Amino acid sequence: MNSRLSARAKVGLYGVLCLLAVPFVFPTWWMVTSSVKPVRDIFAFPPSLIPTEASLSAYRRVFELQPFAQQYVNSAYIAAVVTVGTLAVSALAGYAFARIRFRGQQVLFVVVLVGLLIPSEVTIVPLFRMFHSWGMVDTHWPLILVPILGAPSVLATFIMRQFFIALPGELEEAARVDGLGRFATFWRIALPLARPALGAVAIFTFLHSWNLYLEPIVFLSSPEKFTLPQALTQFVDAYGGPMWDVQLSAASMTAIPVLVIFVIAQRQFIEGLAHTGLKG
Repeated sequence: MNSRLSARAKVGLYGVLCLLAVPFVFPTWWMVTSSVKPVRDIFAFPPSLIPTEASLSAYRRVFELQPFAQQYVNSAYIAAVVTVGTLAVSALAGYAFARIRFRGQQVLFVVVLVGLLIPSEVTIVPLFRMFHSWGMVDTHWPLILVPILGAPSVLATFIMRQFFIALPGELEEAARVDGLGRFATFWRIALPLARPALGAVAIFTFLHSWNLYLEPIVFLSSPEKFTLPQALTQFVDAYGGPMWDVQLSAASMTAIPVLVIFVIAQRQFIEGLAHTGLKG
């Protein structure tokens, strides 16, 4: 009897979760299906969930109107470099704040956390002037350096610090007995244990860089150097109006890989946040 009730409860729970997922799934489904519809059917009411006339012509036009393949590569490699750089900086800084005692440690950590309170719009003008003086405008360097040294890295440092604080101190004592120095202890013991936190940091850092919009429109002016969020705004007709089918096709190709990555890695993401005490 209890097993039957348990099975019924699970079915009911899954049913409720499916209903709650509809508002989140429907916009993505509409975007993907509308990208293969004729323009006249995109805003038809009531909206059709399955296209009656499917065509991939809009996807072909995406690559004809812009160097979209190059822009895709730009976003991918920038996000990869930013993710690796942020992991390196946040892991080292987080370990230092968690395990190394030095004068002014807490004050310095608070100063670092203040970086989370400063909106990116406040610093964009001085950053532009700085990178312009260095000759880095219309290059990808600002899109790489700003996230690694900015607010995303600060949040990543906080997450890594929280994880390293939770590690038992006996691990470091055993490492010292074995003759390991500070960096060797970090590299061979603390860092391998921090895989859940590293996974969480990697996911949100990659997504942040992939979706970055303000910095690209400020620093980049050449279409072949655009990233995907900036490229999506360029699909307009001769009168400046939106090309809905082309925009939806480009947006689908931009969003689907990110959704796939998140679905595959969501367990690692949740586990990493749970280990750092950031559960909601």
